Amino acid sequence: MKSQAIRMCAAIYALTVMLVNQAYADDSTRTERESRKANQEIETNQWHISINTGIGAITNPLHGGDNLPLVLLPEVAYYADKWFFDNGRLGYSFLESNSHVLNVVTEFNPETRFFIDFHPSNVFALNSSSSFIVESTSSNELSSKTVSVDDIRHRRWALDAGLSYHYIQNNHVFSVQALMDVSGVYNGMRSALQWQSHYQVGNLSVAPSLGVWYKSAGLNDYFYGLSAEETSYGEIDVGSSWQPYAKIDARWPLSEANSLRFHLAYYDYSAVDDSPLFEHTYSMTAFIGFNHIF
Repeated sequence: MKSQAIRMCAAIYALTVMLVNQAYADDSTRTERESRKANQEIETNQWHISINTGIGAITNPLHGGDNLPLVLLPEVAYYADKWFFDNGRLGYSFLESNSHVLNVVTEFNPETRFFIDFHPSNVFALNSSSSFIVESTSSNELSSKTVSVDDIRHRRWALDAGLSYHYIQNNHVFSVQALMDVSGVYNGMRSALQWQSHYQVGNLSVAPSLGVWYKSAGLNDYFYGLSAEETSYGEIDVGSSWQPYAKIDARWPLSEANSLRFHLAYYDYSAVDDSPLFEHTYSMTAFIGFNHIF
């Protein structure tokens, strides 16, 4: 009985870490903290913990895939002099100046989020039956070839590692990162270019971001390609892709520790929608709620 409880707690912990990592994949808060650390605007050698409560979802573009509800989301970060942990990303800073930051980082690959059979009632006491369900009007979504995620083999978690670089100019942050699979799951890589800015409009803090991901054929073929055993259409390779994205994060302070938070992100998957797995050509992350800093 005790061992069963331990396994259940371990499973809940692992799933919570996965969800937080996926929810904050490409997160603007993470980029902001990494750049603020270089300018000594964030306190080191102490934990930075906050909790977001509200309503939101990560929409799943795959046939048979469930949207991931975002109801209770912790944010956990710790910055030492060189080492840091930030919402699932572990890193080490090689170079830090007022304008340049160079880190080596490792994190779970976020593509796994679309293949998790997630049941929030098993993890969070606060369960919401509501989610942001976004329907596409694109004619490309209608295809004679469709395959459900329920009918394919399990896609394993992959651990990526590589370099991230930030160039800071006033309220703008230009970022480049290149990560490769170090777990031997998909034997590929991904890299990104991103621009982010920070604006203050009265009490409102706004952080828009624009970027593009390059994903190798190895990555796309593992997650979105299909083997001959998985489909009657024969083996399907997806190939490499360029995938743009846009995000905006806004906060309105209510007190020193509390604020209203709004986050919206759009990730384009039209470059890989030749895969019969895709029902929609994009994924969106939307969240609105309260943030409390401990």
